[in-house]
Amino acid sequence: MSNAQRNSPTAPGPKDNRTGKPLKRIHLGAHFPGVNNTTVWSDPRSGSHIDFASFAHLARTAERAKFDFLFLAEGLRLREQHGRVYDLDVVGRPDTFTVLAALAAVTERLGLTGTINSTFNEPYEVARQFASLDHLSAGRAAWNVVTSWDAFTGENFRRGGFLPRDQRYERARTFLHTTWELFDSWRGDEIVADKETGTFLADPEAGRFAHDDAHFTISGRFNVPRAPQGRPVVFQAGDSDEGREFAASSADAIFSRYAELEEGQAFYRDVKGRLARHGRTHDDLKILPAATFVLGDTDAEAAERSYAVSRQQVSGRTAIAFLERIWNRDLSDHDPDGPLPSVDPYLGETELSQGRAGTVSGQEALRRAAEWRELAEAKKLSSRELVELFGRHSFVGSPATVAGKIDELVQNDAADGVILVPHITPGGLDEFADTVVPLLQERGVFRTEYEGETLRDHLGLRPPRRSGRAPERSGPPHEVQRTGPYVRSLRQVVTTGRDDRS
Repeated sequence: MSNAQRNSPTAPGPKDNRTGKPLKRIHLGAHFPGVNNTTVWSDPRSGSHIDFASFAHLARTAERAKFDFLFLAEGLRLREQHGRVYDLDVVGRPDTFTVLAALAAVTERLGLTGTINSTFNEPYEVARQFASLDHLSAGRAAWNVVTSWDAFTGENFRRGGFLPRDQRYERARTFLHTTWELFDSWRGDEIVADKETGTFLADPEAGRFAHDDAHFTISGRFNVPRAPQGRPVVFQAGDSDEGREFAASSADAIFSRYAELEEGQAFYRDVKGRLARHGRTHDDLKILPAATFVLGDTDAEAAERSYAVSRQQVSGRTAIAFLERIWNRDLSDHDPDGPLPSVDPYLGETELSQGRAGTVSGQEALRRAAEWRELAEAKKLSSRELVELFGRHSFVGSPATVAGKIDELVQNDAADGVILVPHITPGGLDEFADTVVPLLQERGVFRTEYEGETLRDHLGLRPPRRSGRAPERSGPPHEVQRTGPYVRSLRQVVTTGRDDRS
């Protein structure tokens, strides 16, 4: 049995006592905190979000708990409000590739997922960076593909905010597929390094590529030999119809926001239902919602902790910032502990919330404001209490309760696993690893040891098929070959310091 078969949701194992069906395996990711108000940087237990020791601590915790991967988010700007950096957010982070390359040296099995923007990069450089990371980590690299359309982010780059919003996914798709051609320009068996014959490269055409479309016209030689996974695992996080279609056609995993059972099931059905028309199977795409959590010895204690954490996460100023993203108005004089603003959202153009993720505009803003008012009136909530409600933690309870909720999501086809977002850096995952993971293992729904070597193995994903434009020279026409012995040995030297070639 292959690693992909062993780790697939249909692999032989424990069965559900109610249905008799095999229990699905749960996939777990760890999201490094430190991007927005989810992170409680003011907590006495919270440490640096910049020091490498913090990244290493979370990665090692995730690996000892047998998580599938670590996830790094990244924005190409600092968030602003009223033209100033919003000082309640955690801001600033080292370069993603630099951090992941360093983590490759202090971990052995944990997948390493980095968010890299397809709008302000070039296919060749991104392909080269991910192929290198996959070699250095022995097949554990993953790419969370994101796009940007706002001029605010574009001001950091020479090309500016050039891309119309409705074209961003089309460019992302062609960007991604162009990198696939670069990855596939090496089969994996070209380097032979035969000392007796003096032959290093068996195929002089290795690395050759030529690509021409509306966005990219490039040709030449790709200079990184085929990576252990062939290509990095691809994540995508868009929730629009275009984003869902992009994930169904091109991604291996989708980072969703639906960690509730009914919403998760609807999202799961919708996205999985799109796979067949792209020639893909149900197991070719993993759906992994982001999930916050608060644990306690009892459910009551966890609820008390959750309330305290929410008050730290949503200050009065933070609540106002959230409202301004909907109302598109300066609400700095609004009382966060009073009712919602009585005026309607402003529908014109404004620079008020530039740099803030998720700003809502137009009729959607009017709809959202009306929905919020109705809910606030029904539950008698202040502005801040309403924001706290929408930011409530996904899983709150004792370890047994939280393990049960995660298992319920997965077994009822609302998710294939979860990406956990701690609120403390760097030790926010420790308690989950020590108390919840063993319970999931006892249920037979989570691994007790890693069974494969690559991230594709962990996620139960098939090897990638060759790009349609990749040069066909010889060898299997679809499934890519593993890397050759010279490249495998080179990777061994990097990761272990040993060279076992005879």
